[in-house]
Amino acid sequence: MSHFKLKPPYRHFLDLASLTKEEAREIIEKAKSLKATATEDGHGKGFIHPDRPLADKSLAMVFEKPSTRTRVSFEMSIHQLGGTAIVLQGGDMQLGRGESVSDTAQVLSGFVDAVMLRADDHDSLLEMAEHAAVPVINALTDFSHPCQVMADVLTFEEHRGAIKGKKIAWSGDGNNVAVSWIHAAVLFDCELVLACPKEFSPPTQVLEWATNNGGKVSLTQDPQVAAKDADCIITDTWVSMGDTDGAERIAILSPYQVNRNLMRQSHKDSLFMHCLPAHRGEEVTDEVIDGPRSVIWEEAENRLHIQKSILMWCFGK
Repeated sequence: MSHFKLKPPYRHFLDLASLTKEEAREIIEKAKSLKATATEDGHGKGFIHPDRPLADKSLAMVFEKPSTRTRVSFEMSIHQLGGTAIVLQGGDMQLGRGESVSDTAQVLSGFVDAVMLRADDHDSLLEMAEHAAVPVINALTDFSHPCQVMADVLTFEEHRGAIKGKKIAWSGDGNNVAVSWIHAAVLFDCELVLACPKEFSPPTQVLEWATNNGGKVSLTQDPQVAAKDADCIITDTWVSMGDTDGAERIAILSPYQVNRNLMRQSHKDSLFMHCLPAHRGEEVTDEVIDGPRSVIWEEAENRLHIQKSILMWCFGK
């Protein structure tokens, strides 16, 4: 453990399962407020905050995986809140040449006010948080993707009101985004039905956690069952960064494609979400992703607003 200590009210944002329901709701409502009260930045975007609530804060953004939405949304978030960011690629750091995560955490703690990590291994995130004296934020690991799912919840509520009691359907690989949706189903009291082939089911311990915490989460191998009367259908790419069994995965997951027939099983006003990037023609058809129920662009933009709220929450603002 670092000889430095995380000082209250600073907090890590590691997984949705580590939040209380009240904290999760606080982050969503703060994101709504930040989005509504931002002013124009000179380019018509309307996302600048003149009070600069994070003017004295700096964020180290550490990437072991490539990124588009995560990098841009976090870098713009800290900038628009008045702070500064430094982008660090894992391969360009001593971390990529054998320096330990714990040593890196303690060094960065002396330079910056927070660390955002997009990591290959979830254990690296946990080790970073254990040894850092500043807030550490999970910007994606092989286990979970909490920032993305918080943006999804925000997007759903903007379009369909409170998510409590609504049915969310997942179709495809029970991956890191699916894990965070399982956590979210418990925190936000919605129903989640995951349709996954047995080869790519979510981790058993995560499903057990949901059951033990009163979550209405179920698993099926039939995407039609999951989609029946759903208020939102969500999927993700079948071949993620680092997967080496692409052809096999596509063959197994092909029945889980979100297409016109699957959307017809859902509620007539249902939404379609995808965290992007999408492999059109694989996990989703053009007809669905470009269709009137798709909210993927709002979902992507909301990464910006939810990252702001997460940063403010981590700093106790």
